[in-house]
Amino acid sequence: MDDPTRVEWREWGQAAFDEATEADSPVLLSLTATWCDHCHEMDEETYAEPRIAANINDSFVPIRVDVDRHPRVRDRYNMGGFPSTVFLAPDGSVLTGAGYLGPDGMRQVLDSVRTMWQTKGSGAGRVPRPLREDNPPAGDLTVDVESAMLGQLSETYDEVAGGWGGSPKFPLPDALEFALKRDREMALRSYDAVSANLLDEYDGGFYRFAAERDWSGLQHEKLLDSNGALVRAFANAYLVTGKDEYRDPAERTIDYLTTTLWNDDVDAFANSQAPGEDEAHGLDATDRATADKPPVDEGVFAGPNGLAIEGLLTYYAYTDDERARRYAERALETLRDELLVDGVVAHVVENGSNGGEANEPIPLLANQARVLAALTTAASTLETDVLDDAMAIADATIERLHDGASFHDGPAAGAGLLERPLRPLDTNVAIADALLELAVLTGEEQYREVTRETLEAFAGASDRFGVQMARYATAVSRLLEGPLVIRVATEPGTDLHRAALRLADHEKVVVPNADGLESGTARVERDDQTSEVAETPDELSNRVQSILE
Repeated sequence: MDDPTRVEWREWGQAAFDEATEADSPVLLSLTATWCDHCHEMDEETYAEPRIAANINDSFVPIRVDVDRHPRVRDRYNMGGFPSTVFLAPDGSVLTGAGYLGPDGMRQVLDSVRTMWQTKGSGAGRVPRPLREDNPPAGDLTVDVESAMLGQLSETYDEVAGGWGGSPKFPLPDALEFALKRDREMALRSYDAVSANLLDEYDGGFYRFAAERDWSGLQHEKLLDSNGALVRAFANAYLVTGKDEYRDPAERTIDYLTTTLWNDDVDAFANSQAPGEDEAHGLDATDRATADKPPVDEGVFAGPNGLAIEGLLTYYAYTDDERARRYAERALETLRDELLVDGVVAHVVENGSNGGEANEPIPLLANQARVLAALTTAASTLETDVLDDAMAIADATIERLHDGASFHDGPAAGAGLLERPLRPLDTNVAIADALLELAVLTGEEQYREVTRETLEAFAGASDRFGVQMARYATAVSRLLEGPLVIRVATEPGTDLHRAALRLADHEKVVVPNADGLESGTARVERDDQTSEVAETPDELSNRVQSILE
């Protein structure tokens, strides 16, 4: 989209901060996203106003950042949503910040910041708390983590509208999957609410969230990462229930991902689709077919593609859907060929290239974790040869981002506050869970030990985690109890292997081409329990039941 503003935006980088230092001026950092409707509104209503733009250009160094392309900047300066309007000292510390500002609000804030700067200068800057406290509160891992999370879900469950919490209402795929195994009735009612309210019945795919508690006030943008995670979540609900009412939303979303969000030039999934006009979403099918389609951000990002691949392969595992398998394989091939260098995953392929980063990609924890999870899922469902790449990613992540007992989000280097380490809980949990699966698939126990260390590093605060962090409790449960493991001494795709994928719950790990078994047989394990061998799908089902009883 063309920039309608009159602001002389600089790109994120040290040069802009050096300019601010030389001019003794504060920085105005604008965090936006291509899919963010309010960001475009602020451009058109606030930054396009000539006097405001002149004020900014004269008294500030303005920097514009796309949050999808600069996730580490997003995570350090986000003011709770987008747009984020953040005023910084030249050293990157935060003077003040807000979200959307209309013209009047912006004039007031500009005057306030100018006065603050004239009276206090850089002394007014502060470093956000997560960047001041490097080490999270550690603790012991116990079964109380799982029960505390279930209590959180029960306490915040919306008995009337489904889902958890008040407003806004997000789909929370990790919470859906955690509850699916532990309180199926609550989980399925929430699945029903998500599909009834957030699924686009015409084009497929899930909208990002609803602004109100009753799921009204839909925000019509669609993001690859949330849609990929929801394909996996609904596929897992189908595994547990066998009902098409959970398979159909996953299938409709795969339709959307493989058409609207498929980037043919790169052979992978595009990042997002903007919301478009609100009125268009209320049109009937005939009128909507002729309406202009909302624009798509064609950037191909490693992490969201990893989530989409994992979702499609999970669906394929339970349905044999060839389209899901084919597109997952194509996207995975692109990630491995174009973005993976010596175990480090580059962030983005855009306009047919990765911006020259292929030779020296920067490891970002979210990309490493999500692509590793895609590879472990591929190893369970498609081919075990991908485990070499999976171990390369795991080893590079541990070597370059593991510090103490947990992981940084990326190298502690860069402009502004990028030089300060950040240990994000969500991506630490994601890498820990992926490493646990890798340990099972490869037999390399060092990955399990890193999983334990990482989860312990945050355990001291686990009783305060909200439902958004349900995956932490899932990972702790899998580690303490040992995931259910089904070892199959056949190539992927045999009847015995396909049966293994469709047995028990979605937290199991299936290991094809398993060592230590006679060819054509399978065995079930959990912690120190081991079943007798099975030679047929029926026998394997009986072995699973014997372990679970």
